[in-house]
Amino acid sequence: MSDAKTTTDASGQRGFGVDIGGSGIKGGVVDLASGELLNDRIKYDTPQPSTPEAVAEVVAKIVDEAGWDGPVGITYPGVVREGKILTAANVDQSWIGTDAVELFKKALGGRDVAVLNDADAAAVAEDQFGAAKDSQGTVLLLTFGTGIGSGLLRGGVLVPNTELGHLKIGKHEAEHLASSAAKDREDLSYPDWAARVSTVLEALEAVLWPDVFVVGGGISRKADKWVPLLTCRTPVVPAVLRNTAGIVGAAHAIATGAQP
Repeated sequence: MSDAKTTTDASGQRGFGVDIGGSGIKGGVVDLASGELLNDRIKYDTPQPSTPEAVAEVVAKIVDEAGWDGPVGITYPGVVREGKILTAANVDQSWIGTDAVELFKKALGGRDVAVLNDADAAAVAEDQFGAAKDSQGTVLLLTFGTGIGSGLLRGGVLVPNTELGHLKIGKHEAEHLASSAAKDREDLSYPDWAARVSTVLEALEAVLWPDVFVVGGGISRKADKWVPLLTCRTPVVPAVLRNTAGIVGAAHAIATGAQP
């Protein structure tokens, strides 16, 4: 186990991913053949204010603590195009316009990095290793956390930066209505929150008609308390990788050279 923390794998079977969220930043060494973490996940609170420089410092701390000396894949909770940040819904607004690749390269001593949307990374991970593995249909992954992230795939091909959590439903954005943060903020019971989630899923299925919804984020650990209560017609399955999916997808992205 200690060897997995301190060396890259010459055969390319190991990678390192860091998942940046609005409340926490976590990372770990990933077995790229199985999608499993090879070390204990390292996690720190997202700094406040969550400026690019402050977040990059935490990312470097995680990589250093793991003893990782190779390339790093990194997720970001917003739109990323060619390594540049276009939105900042759940982190400091100073992220907008930041060249995230250059930011993290500098923070990590010049090593190669890939930066992609966090839900896109989770969707790729679930497609490669988890609930959507080998699916040839349309898969829509939704991560419920500080906001609602989305990752859309058709036959394993990613449509990047969908950001469906910002879809307007009535007077509210979907994530303001039905994120797990909204559940906590309003102290909603699982049945009350599931009703809100159903409203979001039914709106999405009406326009996208996915073959399956994959639901992830930390609250997917308690999927038995709310998934059976959902009323949408599309099948809903819990994410297999749960809140490690972003780490796994980020590691996969840097290993394969995939970056929107």
